[in-house]
Amino acid sequence: MFDWFQLASKKEKRMIQLRRYLHQYPELSFEEKQTHDYIVNQLSQLSCDIQTPVGRNGIKATFKGKGEGPTIAFRADFDALPVQELNDVPYKSKNDGCMHACGHDGHTAILLGVAEIVNEHRHLLKGNVVFIFQYGEEIMPGGSQEMINDGCLQDVDKIYGTHLWSGYPTGTIYSRPGPIMASPDEFSITIQGRGGHGAKPQETIDPIVIMAEFILSAQKIVSRTIDPVKQAVLTFGMVQAGSSDSVIPDSAFCKGTVRTFDTNLQNHIKTKMDKLLQGLAVANDITYDFNYIKGYLPLHNHQQAYEVVKQAANDMHLRFNESDLMMIGEDFSHYLKVRPGAFFLTGCGNQDKNITAPHHNPYFDIDESSFKYAASEFLKILELENVF
Repeated sequence: MFDWFQLASKKEKRMIQLRRYLHQYPELSFEEKQTHDYIVNQLSQLSCDIQTPVGRNGIKATFKGKGEGPTIAFRADFDALPVQELNDVPYKSKNDGCMHACGHDGHTAILLGVAEIVNEHRHLLKGNVVFIFQYGEEIMPGGSQEMINDGCLQDVDKIYGTHLWSGYPTGTIYSRPGPIMASPDEFSITIQGRGGHGAKPQETIDPIVIMAEFILSAQKIVSRTIDPVKQAVLTFGMVQAGSSDSVIPDSAFCKGTVRTFDTNLQNHIKTKMDKLLQGLAVANDITYDFNYIKGYLPLHNHQQAYEVVKQAANDMHLRFNESDLMMIGEDFSHYLKVRPGAFFLTGCGNQDKNITAPHHNPYFDIDESSFKYAASEFLKILELENVF
């Protein structure tokens, strides 16, 4: 129908301009007022219906067609991270301690670029196109569920989204059917013992030793109670106890994460952790506090929507690959529990440009030439879904 890649390429400078502005003025999750207003201002220049706030701070923009085709939604997130940027670039973050270190500025710029192209060809729309701009993806419970509860998917038939990915080279599209991203749970544990002098351990109940025993025993939950062909991760990221070399403290504290693709495994690990703590409590006369927070749902792509993503990439002569399973979390998963759809990764790494830093890193950056690939993929999806 159209050379979508050519249209996206013509919009490349515009998308870069949008991204660089957003990059200079990042805002943390659930605090994105200026970012919200900037997006609304850009959308207000187009012929679309704008609904805001959706949820706490979200935006829904709808381009209406002739009513002959389906309603397809695209989603971008727009929050940033509490990271001090170390890149020496003209568009460096102007907000101390805050940085777009995960590509959300690029996601938003891409969708705004796609919205402008749709607007320029809106007279050809058979169906409707919905653009969802979401706040608060980085911090649980995330913004997606609040936006869903407020009706952002009303009348939507399918939803698609992308994540720029520095681990994959520019010009590539990655996805897979079924599970693609995990559920990122969080936990914290406090073991309450009885402190005392380091020279008289017999008069204490040492929470450090008991915490060490728990951490070592917990590693066996995955390695010895779960089928090896299934994926699960249990990681301790923080352990705190005491402040002196000769004092046994009263308590010890730890935090960590559990990552799974299966809610049965998720519940199994949580139950096993609690049983270990119960046993240590009986054996050592301690008390404990176990706080387990279930994260975003595992992200599962719908088969037919995945096939659309794959066909779009192949038809556009992009380099399509099946993604590995990823233990990261994404609250796009909540949309896919309500409507069919698919999530794909757009490569934005470029060794020749020294753009290789991982996500959430102070040196993270994006090869901005990746924007036209993501934009053309979205546009081709609209054609395949009979919206154009």
